[in-house]
Amino acid sequence: MSVARRQSELKAAYRHADRIVRDGDRDRWLASLFAAAEERPHLLAVLAFNVEIARIREVIREPQIGIIRAKWWRDVVTGDAAGDAEGHPVARALRDTIDIYRLPTGPFVDLIDARTFDLYEDAMPTIDDLEGYAGETASALFQLGAIILNKGAPAETADAAGHGGVAYALTGLMRALPLQARRGQVYLPKDLLARHGLAPHDVRSGLVTPGLITALAELRARAQRHLDAARKGLADVPVPVLPAFLPLALVPLWLKALETADPYIGAGEVSLVKRQWTLWRAARAGRQGRAMF
Repeated sequence: MSVARRQSELKAAYRHADRIVRDGDRDRWLASLFAAAEERPHLLAVLAFNVEIARIREVIREPQIGIIRAKWWRDVVTGDAAGDAEGHPVARALRDTIDIYRLPTGPFVDLIDARTFDLYEDAMPTIDDLEGYAGETASALFQLGAIILNKGAPAETADAAGHGGVAYALTGLMRALPLQARRGQVYLPKDLLARHGLAPHDVRSGLVTPGLITALAELRARAQRHLDAARKGLADVPVPVLPAFLPLALVPLWLKALETADPYIGAGEVSLVKRQWTLWRAARAGRQGRAMF
């Protein structure tokens, strides 16, 4: 294959990754618009990979098929499926990004492994397990995005990524409660539920009870504490890297909406216009050296 053709196909792969994120993860896509133009396609390649992993549950009928898909993606990020990756646009863009920025493959593998929980209907055991899941999924994306926007160099973002990922993931899981209940999934930890007189089958029932309301309030408070810690951590993050963390500016909106939302209906929607405005204002504040949220 000629160099020109290879470059053309690679550009097409990155355009495809852009569309995947735009359609499958609109908030992170909107946030990526504020990243430097040179790094933005690579940031989107990582985010597109996340969309592909997150939607495995949606396209399989039995867990074993999902395990096979997950293994293929694990081979892609480790380089064991280099030939196969050439035929998959997101995989191709991701491999190119990993090579350019020398990204560690460990976080990708950990994300894939954590997401195997999605394939089953087991309840999340403990709040520590839930935060571990959040760290290996959402926190990893923040950390990888920071490396890309820092042009491949390490950045002091551990606190911002760690706490920010937990806040973002906990909020997202509460927003997704209606979908989870329909699927029979329970991400609300059993120890949290037990403290409020609930069991996993109560969550699957779709009934709003006083116990569920107080359990969700406790989880929102926990998400807020992590968000506050992430805000402090962002003070040490270089300005060019801040766009990787812009999605965190939306967390206060979601938490506020969730306070009064029916847990199983709508899950606290916020208009697209308000989300766009919030991201623009946060990006502007970050460029000016002020707190983004």
